[in-house]
Amino acid sequence: MSVSTDVRSTTAPYRLLGHPTDLQGHVAALGRIPIPSTPHRHWRGEVVTMLEKAGLGGRGGAAFPAAIKLAVARAGGKGGLVVVNGMEGEPASDKDKVLLLKVPHLVLDGAQVLAAATAASEVVICLPPGRRHIADAVGRAVDERAAAAFDAVPLRVAHPPDRFIAGEESALAQWLAVGASLPTFRPNKGTPLRIGRQVALVHNTETLAHIGMIIRGGPESFRSRGLAEEPGTTLVTLSGAVQQPGVVEVDRGTPLHEIVARATPARSPSAMLVGGYGGTWVGPEHFGTPYASLALRTIGASAGVGIIAVLDQNSCGLAETARIAHYMSGQSAGQCGPCVFGLPAITDDLTRLARGQVDPGLLARLERRLFQVNGRGACRHPDGVVTMVRSALSVFASDVMAHAHGAPCDHLRRPTQLRFPAGTV
Repeated sequence: MSVSTDVRSTTAPYRLLGHPTDLQGHVAALGRIPIPSTPHRHWRGEVVTMLEKAGLGGRGGAAFPAAIKLAVARAGGKGGLVVVNGMEGEPASDKDKVLLLKVPHLVLDGAQVLAAATAASEVVICLPPGRRHIADAVGRAVDERAAAAFDAVPLRVAHPPDRFIAGEESALAQWLAVGASLPTFRPNKGTPLRIGRQVALVHNTETLAHIGMIIRGGPESFRSRGLAEEPGTTLVTLSGAVQQPGVVEVDRGTPLHEIVARATPARSPSAMLVGGYGGTWVGPEHFGTPYASLALRTIGASAGVGIIAVLDQNSCGLAETARIAHYMSGQSAGQCGPCVFGLPAITDDLTRLARGQVDPGLLARLERRLFQVNGRGACRHPDGVVTMVRSALSVFASDVMAHAHGAPCDHLRRPTQLRFPAGTV
């Protein structure tokens, strides 16, 4: 296959989705990645500066600045790994799948930019086992690039366990190092992740796709969308009580209700779960909140991994919260007490509450357990559950009191079933 070697900046409106899937069409539309044949120290520093000027925050949940993460990895030494995190352990998310099926080369371009900027020896693409259609699409993309001698750094596909916690970046590093998906608590993001003696730069697929665009169009292209203080577009998976679930690309700062309108709610929403299973329930009074970190923080929420699940008036928020907690309690790494004992205990209390079982000490016991679990785990997994449960107790406060006194929601308020894998509950 003959592939153009032209380097060009796209003048089309900035977007991640909608580009050709195959390598030849991808290059014809966007040009080759502008990486020098022999990347020098000055160019590598320019990549950090470009990401800093763009203001790109990571799209994997923590929103950590991509420029700082790259600078930390570069300081850790040469010859490390760039890890493409395509695990998507969050059942309510589809953005990794969409990117890897629709624009795999854009994701791999971003990985190659970081590999060149860190003098990495390899790019490892982590995909969950059992999702053959995704593996096939990525495999085709890797083969196309190899046949065209497109990349300076070799690509390899790996399949860590298909579990929620396995997609956390430190768990991926641990699995690649020793074969165990065990996340670790990292309060200081200024220290690089390592796989043995090698530095590991782990990024979510969306972050890498943005890097693949920014390296072509420059920081200004990214900043042409979104807010001045939080620029760019972001991918959001919409699910729950909507007629057109799926992934949409929106500007940062778009109000929540405008994003949800893209999926056509089936009925009037009573609440939204923002950020995923470790996210926050948001009530109708906050549906106008801009989808941006600072604005969401003022209502106790965050964008997380880019998920908005809609609950309608006929569904019970406490029942949904109990179902999510049950799922999450079975997805821990099982390496510390807050997950092994705390999450099942919280789930038991929530299940009793959702069923309307009268227990005078239930609410006080649940609050105590939430306090005891929060901030005490070996990773952030239990903290996400605590955040989600506490927000439910607030947003569905009137239901909490009714359930606690033996009057649960009637049969018309049936579960929305917010994207649970088969057999999990």
